[in-house]
Amino acid sequence: MNCKLILLSMLVTIQALAGASDSTRKGQPVRPIVQIAAVPVLLVAAGLYTEGSGHLLSRYDVRSWRNDHYGSFKTHVDDYLQYAPALAALAVGLTPKGTRNDWPNKLLLLAKSELLMTTISTSLKYATHIERPDGSNFHSFPSGHTAQAFVAATFMHKELRHRSVWYSVGAYTAASAVGAMRVLNNKHWISDVLTGAGIGILSANLVYATHQYRWGKRPAGQTTLLPTWNQGPGLYFCYRF
Repeated sequence: MNCKLILLSMLVTIQALAGASDSTRKGQPVRPIVQIAAVPVLLVAAGLYTEGSGHLLSRYDVRSWRNDHYGSFKTHVDDYLQYAPALAALAVGLTPKGTRNDWPNKLLLLAKSELLMTTISTSLKYATHIERPDGSNFHSFPSGHTAQAFVAATFMHKELRHRSVWYSVGAYTAASAVGAMRVLNNKHWISDVLTGAGIGILSANLVYATHQYRWGKRPAGQTTLLPTWNQGPGLYFCYRF
């Protein structure tokens, strides 16, 4: 499959999903498509640009630079760091100030983002059949680690940006480090990493733009205790996580 066709197919899919989400969320219009897709599309376009040779940031030139300067580089930090932003956001959610959304919505948003990201990344890996730079297999494009890292970073950004910009800075710095390590580990081309970053951000953006808040926003840990009468007196107890 021609990699340049991927960008076109992704744009068509994005527009279709955005059109299907024309409904309102809590009476507010869904974000415009440009806010959802601008950064991801730029990243994917940059990734496809590096596919060629003989120009700035060619994937072959980047691999040569890596082999010349970091030929013996090897680490497994990226295997764990890819999940760090999401886990950190969930941990912060346990604090009194919490995160943007309540626990049911927050967990569902994360799960849907992960599912969409995994579906897109896995489908492209088998459709494109591109060999990794180390020759280990033909599942190089896109970088699943990088896509995971950026979906986690975007989740943290969405949930905690109202508290401090440094949450977003830390999340995207960690995600970028994962992408860099995938290249330095010789597991991915720079095109795989840039496209993976775009897929991760896009997946979370689409999910947040189309999510239906069926539970509403409820304070974490809210307790309800009411008297009831069902064949006799009793109490109704509910604890909302």
